[in-house]
Amino acid sequence: MIDHVLGRPSTNFRKIQVSVVVCFWSLYLLKGHRDGPPGIRAISARLRQKLTPWQTMVLTLLWLYISRNFSKIMGLESPEPLANLYSRSYFRATWITTALDAGFWTAMKIRPAWLRDFLSVVFSIYYLFAAEQADEKVRRVRATLTVEHLRVSWNKSTTPYLAAATRLLRPRFTKYPPRAIRIPRPRGSSYKDPVNAWLYFDGPLHALRNQTRLVLDIPGGGYVAMNPRVTDDKLLAWAGKTGVPILSLDYKKAPEYPYPYALHECYDVYRTIMESWGRCVGFSGKVRPRVVITGESAGGNLATGLTIMALQSGSSETHGQYGEDALPPPEGLVLAYPSLDMNIGSWMSEEQMSLIQDKRARKTNENVLRRKSEEYNRLTPNVRSSLDEVTMDYFNHKAHEGKPSNAAQGTPSSLANQAVAAAEKQPQRIQTRLAVSSMISYFNDRILSPEMMRAMIILYIGPHNRPDFRTDYLLSPILAPEAILARFPKTYILTGERDPLVDDTVIFAGRIRQAKLHRFRERQDLGLEKARRAFNEKDHVEVNLIPGISHGFMIFPSIFPEAWKHIYRSAAWIMDLFARSVVDEGVAHRRTSRRSVDSQQLSKEVNATLGSRRSSMAESDDNRPLEMHMSKFTPLKKTPSSLNGEQSQETNENNQTASGEGSGKSLSKRSLTLSILDKDGVLHSTTIEPCANDVEDEHVLSGGGNSVTRLPSEEDLIGRRMDGLAGGLMGLGEGVRTP
Repeated sequence: MIDHVLGRPSTNFRKIQVSVVVCFWSLYLLKGHRDGPPGIRAISARLRQKLTPWQTMVLTLLWLYISRNFSKIMGLESPEPLANLYSRSYFRATWITTALDAGFWTAMKIRPAWLRDFLSVVFSIYYLFAAEQADEKVRRVRATLTVEHLRVSWNKSTTPYLAAATRLLRPRFTKYPPRAIRIPRPRGSSYKDPVNAWLYFDGPLHALRNQTRLVLDIPGGGYVAMNPRVTDDKLLAWAGKTGVPILSLDYKKAPEYPYPYALHECYDVYRTIMESWGRCVGFSGKVRPRVVITGESAGGNLATGLTIMALQSGSSETHGQYGEDALPPPEGLVLAYPSLDMNIGSWMSEEQMSLIQDKRARKTNENVLRRKSEEYNRLTPNVRSSLDEVTMDYFNHKAHEGKPSNAAQGTPSSLANQAVAAAEKQPQRIQTRLAVSSMISYFNDRILSPEMMRAMIILYIGPHNRPDFRTDYLLSPILAPEAILARFPKTYILTGERDPLVDDTVIFAGRIRQAKLHRFRERQDLGLEKARRAFNEKDHVEVNLIPGISHGFMIFPSIFPEAWKHIYRSAAWIMDLFARSVVDEGVAHRRTSRRSVDSQQLSKEVNATLGSRRSSMAESDDNRPLEMHMSKFTPLKKTPSSLNGEQSQETNENNQTASGEGSGKSLSKRSLTLSILDKDGVLHSTTIEPCANDVEDEHVLSGGGNSVTRLPSEEDLIGRRMDGLAGGLMGLGEGVRTP
């Protein structure tokens, strides 16, 4: 009542209020009458004769408990919103994580560090019993989040006491602990600092020379926290189950390193691995390694963006920007509850709903569709659906009766009018095509709240960047063009049905499925695929939606044992991707061997045919089509003789003019390629090289390789607005108060 009279006083006033109440009753117990005020003394004297102090205390606490839960006993309390949201085991896990967050946030300002770590555990144990106080503490902290709060919450498992407890509860998967390594930047990168990483491998370091497979893992943490050691449970399990080296990146975090620094770090590591043929991680370098990319939460965003950049490498756009050649794509993707869309919206578009309602994925998305339908059905329960059902009742009635009982009721118009009148009297269910996104549907999530998502996005983008949320598909991979998605490797996605990001996951999987289907049909039209072959979506993308589970369940398997099952399933997916790559490589090798033998034989026949019929090219003894095209430009070789005098200067000027004022490209003499289709539809090529007496020159212009940069803007209103938003999150400003 005091809080209501004072209008919810501030935190400081609450401290004074509690202190005054405690001091008053403590003084009264010491100085006042032992039996209480005059009106209470008679009752106290009688109760003292019948009840002992112990019985009085137990009865008092019992009646306080009954009074506190009176609404539940009488059925007057509104239903708990989380009662049917989570599974029991997951809700217990969120209860523990909430207590840990409340305890660590309570002790975060304590110095020194050893005392802070100890008191964090003590406060967390208290909040395990005081669950309502823990919820209130977490709610108030999330209302004024800072980057320090996020890092304390997500890095708590690396503190000494929790790390020791986790090691005791974790099964033993490997004999060797994780190893810290550093990956150098590739040649031509704009960044020079090496990338820190942790290597998880069940074997000695010299055994890495025999490895040809690698898992590149990108941990989550909202772009602002969490190094690979937070996910030791998952990574050690993968290393033990698969026997494959796991390289987990400790990329730089925002806000110190905002977008796109972390994405470029991940891409540089992948490029270094491919260009060094694995030597940077201890491989022999004789065979180019097969790489599977994994990521969870924010790491799923970076893993998907890395795949997009790898597929775009070598194109005319990225060559001038990053200065690299085409990189082989990864063998596959394994994503856990990824963050794929930075443009948080409340309503879903028609295109997004069509991807969720796709008939081929209806079984997978069944619970998602049911949830979106129940959002409206709760508003109008126990009513008939629509006018169409009443009209159908009329036709069914007519079909069963055969003919009406009287003329007034027998006419179709009169029966239809009665059906319409009856329908108008019934309250109708809301019929709408609008659907709320999962970010709004699960705004009360205990793991990932809207305040946390807002904070992560603002901190990751930074106050100076101005991305276009509608087109920047490296920031929001859900917007990737269909041409890129059609080239995506096999993708496995694992997420909870109660995750605020589940809709983005389902939509992204639907876009990949749609792009692959369009490409499959185009290849069938061109005769590159068998006409009778059916499209199998599981060859391209698979989504596993786990009921009753929200975000981040693979991070804490020690308090959520069901997570081990999903960690082992992810390991099986990784092995499946490597097995697929071996099979595909074997098939491609057999095709290449067969085509090389046929190409040599056809090349001899082509040369003989060209020699014998050079005078009469119009005549042909074969109906096979002959195609001619110019091959790609090859770089010119640099010779000392060609760089002397005026001739060298003229050559350099011509090369610079042809390359577009120093774009890094140069011209050379063109080689002629003859391409011939045989009867089986296989293409064979024969190259006619230029004359040997021609002197080739080389003039290579050093490529820039600069990364994407954006000009700072602090003078406009938007800039000041972004500074204000990010400043509060970073703990700046006088208005920031920590509960």
